[in-house]
Amino acid sequence: METVVVALLNGVIYGLLLFMISSGLTLIFGMMGILNFAHASFYMLGAYLAFTAVTIFGFWGGILIGTLGVALIGFVCERYLLRHVRSFGHVQELLLTFGLFFAFEELVKLFYGPYAVAYSVPESLRFAAFTIGDASYPFFRVLIGATAIVMFAAIFCLLRFTRIGLVVRAAVLNPDMVRALGYNVSAIFSAMFAVGAGLAGLAGAMGGAYYTTSPNMATELGVIVFVVVVVGGLGSVGGALIASLLIGILVNAVVYLDITFGQILATIGLVSQKTASDLLAVPLSSTAGVLPFLLMLLVLMFRPQGIAGDDRA
Repeated sequence: METVVVALLNGVIYGLLLFMISSGLTLIFGMMGILNFAHASFYMLGAYLAFTAVTIFGFWGGILIGTLGVALIGFVCERYLLRHVRSFGHVQELLLTFGLFFAFEELVKLFYGPYAVAYSVPESLRFAAFTIGDASYPFFRVLIGATAIVMFAAIFCLLRFTRIGLVVRAAVLNPDMVRALGYNVSAIFSAMFAVGAGLAGLAGAMGGAYYTTSPNMATELGVIVFVVVVVGGLGSVGGALIASLLIGILVNAVVYLDITFGQILATIGLVSQKTASDLLAVPLSSTAGVLPFLLMLLVLMFRPQGIAGDDRA
């Protein structure tokens, strides 16, 4: 029972970390229509900037520097690169951000090397938040989850209940009208892109300290982040949260299950026990990497607009 509870908690925290990364892409991809293939690179840059700043400003200062630094990088990318290719269509945006993805990865390898760096949670934060039987659950994991929940509440309230959110949504739907009312639509889009990048930077600054900070971290999560956005529904922050939790729980639950495909088929009577042990002794945990894509396939088949997408789409 303790193992099941820990597996579920790990799945929820991992899902919330995915949401921290994908929420920014949801704003950028869903609301601005920009195919930002380099979004996972902002997650990586947040971790490395925080790692660099920790020795000077302390852990929390590093988190702040990582977040704001990536937001600034995002602003520069939108203002001086993406803005000039947006009028040519999505293919040019995709090619540009695809190039940025590789450029950021190579820059990180150039300055920090091709291996993981020693960025970790400080000793002052290495204590148990609570215990489950004989197992202690780390406080910093709970902090990651709590940060993601606060982030979701802040984004939702900002977009739904403030004048800023009203102007942003109006600029997405009818930029010419918003421009006629005296608002600088280009500045709004630059600020939105910077916020989306900063959210990924915050995820990297916190997630990189608990998991692993390496040049491969963008590649490992890059595709999964797009899966989250598609499954949740383009432009839906709530959908991104639901999809992230689903993927996190599914992946972690399968990893903790000590069972093979043969045992499953033998239990329901499709094969014999001998066949199950001889030919189908493949652990179910080996499917963890493909489960997000299977979920996306099912969603695209039965609800193409995503879990919380617009039914009119």
